[in-house]
Amino acid sequence: MPDLPNVPALLALAVRSLGGTERASQLTMASAVAHSIDTGEHLAVQAGTGTGKSLAYLVPSIRHAVESGRTVVVSTATIALQRQLIDRDLPRLADGLESALGRKPVFAILKGRNNYLCLNKIENTIEEPADDQLFDAFAVSRLGREVQRLHAWAAKTKTGDRDEVVPGVTDRSWRQLSVSSRECLGKSRCPSGEDCFAEKARGRSAQADVVVTNHALLAIDAITGIQILPEHDVVVIDEAHELVDRVTAAATAELSAQAITIAARRCTKLVEEQDVDRLEGAGEAFGGLLDELNAARWDAMPNGAAAALALVRDSAWAVRTAVAPTRPGMAAADPDAGAARSAALAAVDEVHDAAVRALTAFDEPDPAKRRDVVWLAVEETKSTTRRVLRMAPLSVGGLLRSRLFANSTVVLTSATLQVGGSFDNLAINWGLPSQSSARSDTAMASGAEPPADDSKIKWNSLDVGSPFDHAKAGILYVAKHLPAPGRDGLPPAYLDEIEELVKAAGGRTLGLFSSMRAAKAAAEALRERLDTPILCQGDDSTGALVTQFAADEAVSLFGTLSLWQGVDVPGRSLTLVILDRIPFPRPDDPLLVARQRAVESRGGNGFMAVAANHAALLLAQGTGRLLRSVDDRGVVAILDPRLATARYGGYLRASLPPYWETSNPAVVRKALERLAAE
Repeated sequence: MPDLPNVPALLALAVRSLGGTERASQLTMASAVAHSIDTGEHLAVQAGTGTGKSLAYLVPSIRHAVESGRTVVVSTATIALQRQLIDRDLPRLADGLESALGRKPVFAILKGRNNYLCLNKIENTIEEPADDQLFDAFAVSRLGREVQRLHAWAAKTKTGDRDEVVPGVTDRSWRQLSVSSRECLGKSRCPSGEDCFAEKARGRSAQADVVVTNHALLAIDAITGIQILPEHDVVVIDEAHELVDRVTAAATAELSAQAITIAARRCTKLVEEQDVDRLEGAGEAFGGLLDELNAARWDAMPNGAAAALALVRDSAWAVRTAVAPTRPGMAAADPDAGAARSAALAAVDEVHDAAVRALTAFDEPDPAKRRDVVWLAVEETKSTTRRVLRMAPLSVGGLLRSRLFANSTVVLTSATLQVGGSFDNLAINWGLPSQSSARSDTAMASGAEPPADDSKIKWNSLDVGSPFDHAKAGILYVAKHLPAPGRDGLPPAYLDEIEELVKAAGGRTLGLFSSMRAAKAAAEALRERLDTPILCQGDDSTGALVTQFAADEAVSLFGTLSLWQGVDVPGRSLTLVILDRIPFPRPDDPLLVARQRAVESRGGNGFMAVAANHAALLLAQGTGRLLRSVDDRGVVAILDPRLATARYGGYLRASLPPYWETSNPAVVRKALERLAAE
């Protein structure tokens, strides 16, 4: 292959072909990514909104893939970014770079198996065992309608990808026609194996230069050690500030009485009746135990829990071993029976493995050294109460270090990576050695031993800045005169402050609240006080609400966590962002509290390492909703005075863009009135 153009030349060609303009920060980032790929040193890049970071990592990634013949994996946290890459950025890049590269780059998207229709299930639909929800006649009819619609869609889809179902369907309906990796019969044993949507997606990814996936699948690939992703030597992690949470979620297991009962009933036709009865009895005993306990973290095994879990473990194993082994041709001869058998074994395996994980979590007497945090959660719906035992890794740093950073060159990027002015805080959670003298946390989520801190794993960090002049375009207003927020909802003074700010802005406000209760209370109270419309999350789908908000400058939108990170509304429709309080994690969050205590047991500051870092990331994401284009102007108003008065306030502010700061409400109202009058 002839020498390819260098990255700056390819980036310039890509920008021209897409009708964009060259940006110094984009070129800096692209050159740093290329250097990282060449040297094998990992790279963390903070790239503010408007940098064009997608092009900055895609161009060197594509060049490397075409030159080396190796695949580059790009992982994202959100479906929105996946769609942007697959539907917009990569197709246009492939066309624009084809002449310079000598061939058209190939790209593909790869998701977990349960995101694709299962053709074998379509032919032999297996009804889920009944639970409390199915006693609701409306739920039953909705389930039937959605499954019928999926059958009709299955006849014409080319990909079988759930994200292409419009309008979407419930998880329960989708499960009727999809399978998890554990439930899958396998390509060679499934009658529909050659036409399988998931297998075709994996086949396309194996031939691609760039494969787009998500953090969850990246985590499963690392956790299981089973190769799901194609062979690759470079991984780009966009939205990297979400990596730890997404990997933690993928590594979390749960066990409930309902899950045990469903697993037992799925095995009714596969084993003797007494084995099913024994497993169902174990589920009832486990459920009875959970009913007697309060929702809380388990620092030690409660009385009776070890015996109940051991009964579940042993009963599940007895059922598992009693199921007759698969004979050659069994699945092809009776696809319905084969699918039912596979689903039953998967359910029993999950129950057994969860029970084992809960039982072994307390083998280490020191909670700060345990691999897992165990807690009982109580989930309430309108019709049912579900009690579920969860097991989540205390840390995923060791897992990422030994299974991701040790095997590939990794580029991590986001608009928010510096916490408290440093990359170290996130890096330590990723399992990378800190760039300061502090030793990194190597706690593991798996049994593998992580590399030592003096290993050859090296990484660099880079902040390419932002095209925005934050000090001239935005004001950071901290309402220092307000009382500190309490636990009993929004204080009256906060509602008065919000009213004055929204009036001055003429609507055009995104209100970000720490809880849905606070968002709804504020919306209800201010609808009576203001002449401009207020939408509240939950009134409609989030996408529909954001569309209405962007279309009418007079409208304000109030909501909670998903709006902190998912709203992109450039222009005059958004000139005021209000945050009701510093978004510290809930004091009863079992996982974060356990992580905080683990840091403290090693002599560190658990509050700053966990709670303050969590708040700083969300603050940076929330305040980042204000400026989405170079012409935007506006105010970020944080009502919580602790940002100005508490000792940790400076640390949190160091994570925010460099807005012009004030605590004078009169100055802010006049600024908003001027913007509204322009």
